[in-house]
Amino acid sequence: MADDNVEPPACRTRDRLPHPCRDEQAVVRALLGQLPSSLSWDSVAARAAPWVAAVRTQPAPFWALESLLKDYPLSSAEGIALMRLAEALLRVPDAATAMALTADQLRQADFAGPASSDHPVIANLSSSVIGLSRRLLPEGEAPGGLLQRLGAQTVVAATVRAVQLLGRQFVLGRDMPDALAEARRARRSGPGPGFSYDMLGEGARSDADALRYLAAYRQALAHIAQHAQGNGPEERDGMSIKLSALFPRHEEAQRGRVMDVLLPRAMSLVEAAADADIHLTVDAEESDRLELSLDVFEALARRAHAAFPGWRGLGLAVQAYQSRSREVVDEVVRLARSRGQRFMVRLVKGAYWDGEIKRAQELGLPAYPVFTHKHHTDIAYLACAARLIEHADVVYPQFATHNAGTIAAIQAMARAGNAPHELQRLHGMGEAIYREVLQAGDARVRVYAPVGEHRDLLAYLVRRLLENGANSSFVHQLTDDAVPVEQLLQSPLHVAEGSGVPLPAALYGWDGRSGRRNANGVDLAVRADRALYEQAVAEVRVGPVPEARVQDVGKVMAHLHHGFAPWAARPLAERASVLRRAADALEARVPEFCGLLVREAHKTLGDCVAEVREAIDFCRYYADLAEASLASQHLPGPTGETNTLHLRGRGVFICISPWNFPLAIFAGQVAAALVTGNAVAAKPAEQTPAVAARFVTLLHAAGVPGDALALVHGAGDTVGAALVAHPLAAGVCFTGSTAVARSINRAIAAKDGPIVPLIAETGGINAMVVDSTALPEQVVDAVVQSAFRSAGQRCSALRLLCVHEAIAEQVIDLIAGALRELVVGDPACVATDVGPLIDAQAHASISRELERLALTARTVARAPLPAGLEGNFFAPAAFEIDGIEALKEEVFGPVLHIVRWSGDPADTIARINALGYGLTLGLQTRIDSRALRLAALARVGNVYVNRNMIGAVVGVQPFGGEGLSGTGPKAGGPHYLLRFCAEQTVTINTAAAGGNAALLSGAAPA
Repeated sequence: MADDNVEPPACRTRDRLPHPCRDEQAVVRALLGQLPSSLSWDSVAARAAPWVAAVRTQPAPFWALESLLKDYPLSSAEGIALMRLAEALLRVPDAATAMALTADQLRQADFAGPASSDHPVIANLSSSVIGLSRRLLPEGEAPGGLLQRLGAQTVVAATVRAVQLLGRQFVLGRDMPDALAEARRARRSGPGPGFSYDMLGEGARSDADALRYLAAYRQALAHIAQHAQGNGPEERDGMSIKLSALFPRHEEAQRGRVMDVLLPRAMSLVEAAADADIHLTVDAEESDRLELSLDVFEALARRAHAAFPGWRGLGLAVQAYQSRSREVVDEVVRLARSRGQRFMVRLVKGAYWDGEIKRAQELGLPAYPVFTHKHHTDIAYLACAARLIEHADVVYPQFATHNAGTIAAIQAMARAGNAPHELQRLHGMGEAIYREVLQAGDARVRVYAPVGEHRDLLAYLVRRLLENGANSSFVHQLTDDAVPVEQLLQSPLHVAEGSGVPLPAALYGWDGRSGRRNANGVDLAVRADRALYEQAVAEVRVGPVPEARVQDVGKVMAHLHHGFAPWAARPLAERASVLRRAADALEARVPEFCGLLVREAHKTLGDCVAEVREAIDFCRYYADLAEASLASQHLPGPTGETNTLHLRGRGVFICISPWNFPLAIFAGQVAAALVTGNAVAAKPAEQTPAVAARFVTLLHAAGVPGDALALVHGAGDTVGAALVAHPLAAGVCFTGSTAVARSINRAIAAKDGPIVPLIAETGGINAMVVDSTALPEQVVDAVVQSAFRSAGQRCSALRLLCVHEAIAEQVIDLIAGALRELVVGDPACVATDVGPLIDAQAHASISRELERLALTARTVARAPLPAGLEGNFFAPAAFEIDGIEALKEEVFGPVLHIVRWSGDPADTIARINALGYGLTLGLQTRIDSRALRLAALARVGNVYVNRNMIGAVVGVQPFGGEGLSGTGPKAGGPHYLLRFCAEQTVTINTAAAGGNAALLSGAAPA
């Protein structure tokens, strides 16, 4: 191995771990084959059944959440209200918003049922809050009015007390002295459990965050060391750390920075733990960080072994729900044996399952990196446990579970292997089941104990609520007498067929034969997959595309006009099939088109993959939509005649696309025009003709005739203007600036002949409104993605951020810190967050705006711009401006304008509407009724609540503006194709030949 201060080779763990997305059934079958043949589930169930029976006979005190969620499960309005209040209420700093949030959530629930008096949480609420139930807050009444009648302070105070009580179940203490005092109380009657403390560190968003977490970890270690009891890390209390809390960019794309910055910080904690001879465990995180975390762990292990050769306290948490969990265990065992070390391994089921599922669906991955059947996770857990027990000489197994069957199986395997180990439970969970386990025999138990202030515990609390409240949860079913013990302890040792959640490819109804298949994507965090794209970028060549002259336009239009009729005459199903073939061909060449987009449009790899997938989705969606909505319709009418409505192509459509989405928008426009039976003159942006030319070639190869589609590359003010003004132009589809859209509109109006449609989508001053219930970290993630991704060169990009004054300082500070972590550079490099602007003209325009803002606004922060970077690079910037009205026009780049607001948020929306135009609006609030009310008031095309406001999805989030932002209908939506069509109704008098034969034969009088 190299020098201890050098990063381990990137391939070391990667070459030993399989791809994260594999066939679930194949993985589970292999895991079943790795279980000990001596493991009998009948014996396991027989051992666990008395524990379950005893828990049901003598449950833990109420305030354990199991009982609360039995009566108020998360499938109920009351359970959801509790979860949402738990997530947000304690962090709301202003009383008015706290009242609005409380009334909004409790209005949707009814805590007046007979079970309410049994629960301290609900009892705390009942005297003041039952009046907030649906029956006393009539539909349409503002929540504040009722709060005033009942006494707002009383209601909110009661709710805060209830949420604090809920939080106390899971958090041992607000700081380490409190937590250590609680631990001492737990040990007064005997040896008691051991503890592993968690400082509730979530992922850092800024370096200041990371340094704050680092200081908290160091302080906690000092407290633990001061009170350490027992011999060695196995007996002493210890601590868990999150790597993402120590560095805001703990991600594969920033591997070099992780090793330079995060590793030394983590090593300082390792040194403190080793000095005190206590354990320090690296917590598990999301699957896309797994290989990187393993490399950090290996580097820590190597350095710890050199400096503290006898220390056995370095630990790693492994999540069994990941399909590679067994291989991770093998890797840790290999590392321990190769270095002569002993590690502590904490085996857990997993904590981010829903997030992993959503990420895989959004990326269009071939499979999920986690198991989709709960019992498959149980199988993986047992297989990992068996491996840890087998190698207990080099690992100290720590089994974290509240499942009685899993506990019994572990104990059986450990007895057979004579392996030292410990069991773990979460503080506030599983007390009753572990009471029975401890009474039944000798077992070492450790409590995983979170420590932190109320505002820091919220995310953790919600995760616990979600885990316990799920209907499939063992903890949830344990207290439900309606679930037979035999069912609760049924064997998990079998393979389920299919996926427990539709695979990403089937997200839109595809079943292998019918429905729309979601475009395949890639996880660029997987090194082997990313290499294909990096190779494509290196190999792609962007040659010149021949430019048309103004005098060529007439010939092109005549050629397309000649081809229009035969193309329109083709059956609709045939035209749709051509688009599907094009989509399949494009899907087979995603790396190639990504390479072209990087080189010509200066997009980052992640943006490129998303854009090619969007183009594929457009082709498939419009093919399906055309067959569903463009077929001839028979309309009702009087007897003796038929009425049929036909939708036909209009003629030659002019499609003018922008440079910021040179493939997706180009493909969407052209595909829509073609499938509706039009011929197309496609004019790409002057800056990005090569990607358009290659896609046109692909369409021709898929079956579009040469005289039905032509690429016309040239300047917009000459060639583009000539196309729009040509007499044979039957319609124009345009995406770009409002000024150009107005020019096109005037040109169309000035033409003689038929009045032709203009389908326009333009830019806008897009805003996000944030109230004080929003989670600041979530806000910052959404802001950074919305304002600075794609160098701010999206029609939907965030330009104006309106933050409630009560949380403005915190949010602005976080944004400033996050901005400083962005990497500006070569878009071909995976580490780059922000590439260059499209051209020198764009750079000059935005630079002028920045000069103006430097004189009239307060600079919040700018991203660092590396020295010597050549090209049209621009450091993303954020400014605080005097008011909403100070923003006069859209700045098409990575520049964010921030204002503070107070009072009624509807007034803020009104001021945003007065700006005149906008495509998107972001809302960050936990008050459901407020989100719906503000969305209804907003004059924008797309409203996004509690997420970023970019990246509309074809067929799911159709995209387009209203008013000055576009003519509609929305691209990628169910009404889009109709705008490309001409309607014709054919009425036939079927009674003309002698009379109404049908009527006479059926109902004529004798």
